[in-house]
Amino acid sequence: MNSRSNKLLANIDWVSILLYILLVFIGWLNIYAAVYDEEHSSIFDITQRYGKQLLWIGASFVLAFLVLLTDSKFFTSFSLVIYGFMVFLLVAVLLFGTEAKGARSWFEIKDIRIQPAEFAKFATNLAIAYVMSRHNFKMMRFSSLLTIGVILAIPAGLIILQNDTGSALVYSSFILVLFREGLHGSILLLCFIVPVIFIISLLYSPFAVLIIIIIGTLIAFYYYRHNMRELLQIVAFIAGGFGLFVLVDWVFHLSIPFYYMLLSVYIVTTIAALFPIYQRKMKYMIALLLVSWLCVGAALSVDYAFDHLQPHQQDRINELLGIKVDPKGSGYNVIQSKIAIGSGGFFGKGFLQGTQTKFNFVPEQSTDFIFCTVGEEWGFLGSSVVILLLMAFILRMIKLAERQRSAFSRVYGYGVASILFFHVAVNIGMTIGLVPVIGIPLPFFSYGGSSLWAFTILIFIFLRLDANRLQVFR
Repeated sequence: MNSRSNKLLANIDWVSILLYILLVFIGWLNIYAAVYDEEHSSIFDITQRYGKQLLWIGASFVLAFLVLLTDSKFFTSFSLVIYGFMVFLLVAVLLFGTEAKGARSWFEIKDIRIQPAEFAKFATNLAIAYVMSRHNFKMMRFSSLLTIGVILAIPAGLIILQNDTGSALVYSSFILVLFREGLHGSILLLCFIVPVIFIISLLYSPFAVLIIIIIGTLIAFYYYRHNMRELLQIVAFIAGGFGLFVLVDWVFHLSIPFYYMLLSVYIVTTIAALFPIYQRKMKYMIALLLVSWLCVGAALSVDYAFDHLQPHQQDRINELLGIKVDPKGSGYNVIQSKIAIGSGGFFGKGFLQGTQTKFNFVPEQSTDFIFCTVGEEWGFLGSSVVILLLMAFILRMIKLAERQRSAFSRVYGYGVASILFFHVAVNIGMTIGLVPVIGIPLPFFSYGGSSLWAFTILIFIFLRLDANRLQVFR
């Protein structure tokens, strides 16, 4: 036992642990500043959020210690069991959970609330690592992609049913893991293009969006083929087809909108034009058509998808895009957040000196908008230090992932980095008005036991796997 403990102490990455402790400590100080009460000035007062957070921190250290003592083979052997158990909890919380702020996402035991959605992230990461580390897994095989898609869709779908869309969106971060493990770059590009088309469709008419898609398709075609003759051939097909459609409409007085004319012509003529070119390379034609038609699908489905969002989600998106301005309603949080961060200047107002923070101008300032406290009291300099520490921790996870001998450990490590990066980028982005407010915590900073415990388990499972890397040969 002593020999095993000595090996663990020798092989564990202490740099990551020190960064983790430092970030947790800074986060605790900011929670204290965010909800500071002069009548309860002791930071250890457990009747206040900062005192309770100290209890959650102590519990997270215990969890970290227990995870490190667990044999790493437990996580590789029981990955799917852990995943299945978390899916069961996600179903159970829908049936027996407590509803708060419009979401049924918590189990409440006396004064303690547990959110299964937070813990489902590390369970899903374990399941993804298990599946992708199997010898018969081939990234670009349809069955493999379908399996990964199902593993991600089950928890994400159940979380959406809980009315917690923000937590469900975290699962999109696994696209970075898939890309690292061999997912074709065109699919990653597609995952970026489709949301962009979706957003553009909210701002412009369908006809204008379709023109953008057609031009983008032609540019992509020329980029890959570098053949002007073939490009002009496709343009001629589209122009000729559209002209013919307009002529028929004029002669027979069909009164068909230009948008539907152009859409029909585009789909038909791209097939007609590309088939002679790619009849020997059918997969390239199918890929190009699939990308362009998915973009068209995104443009056509925007109204339906947007109408099925919650009213507050619609308001936040409209506010972000400038479609709607509501400084006293949906835009209030972000406006106050930007005022608080901007008022900090370069050096900040000083610890416990933030007026926006002290007088509660920013809602949820100890949870989703905790970064406002950093910006106001520590200024641009302190905010930069915090962001650099968070990015250093994420980059450390990537570095550790790259040195793994086991495919399971490598995939899991990249999952850790991807989840952390998504949380950091989106949380800070929403406090400064770059992304919609979707209500996800800032790792190590936001108040709450569930998120801190879940991040701790997520990270220390990887550190335990990393400590055992020298004994793994596959």
